[in-house]
Amino acid sequence: MAHFAKLGVGNKVQEVIVINNDVFDTEQEGIDFINNLYGTNDTWVKTSYNTFAGVHYDENGNPDDGIPFRKNFAGVGSKYDQARDAFIPPKPYESWILDEDSCQWEPPVDYPADWDSVEYDWNEENQTWDL
Repeated sequence: MAHFAKLGVGNKVQEVIVINNDVFDTEQEGIDFINNLYGTNDTWVKTSYNTFAGVHYDENGNPDDGIPFRKNFAGVGSKYDQARDAFIPPKPYESWILDEDSCQWEPPVDYPADWDSVEYDWNEENQTWDL
């Protein structure tokens, strides 16, 4: 199965659909198939369900030797950055910085060391992690 993201104004992802790999050989053929199916001329970009933060994962969620595709799986509300050939999720806070390798937003302050056992929330006003 293959996933395609429909882009709207500003290359913002409006929806993601799944089509069978048997109906196309190239990305453009997949786009043409979708537009013919819906009778539209929308902008579609292929995305990989198995890619997150520039890493490819197997069906069990483990990193593997697969080739990451467009940095992240496209989600509704994310944007496709043509220059980076990457899907970038919405920026969660104004202070967060885009990591160019993963195309994920990173806080200006590192996560607390015990983040896996304690729940923290980002405090944008104070630029801190609060319990």
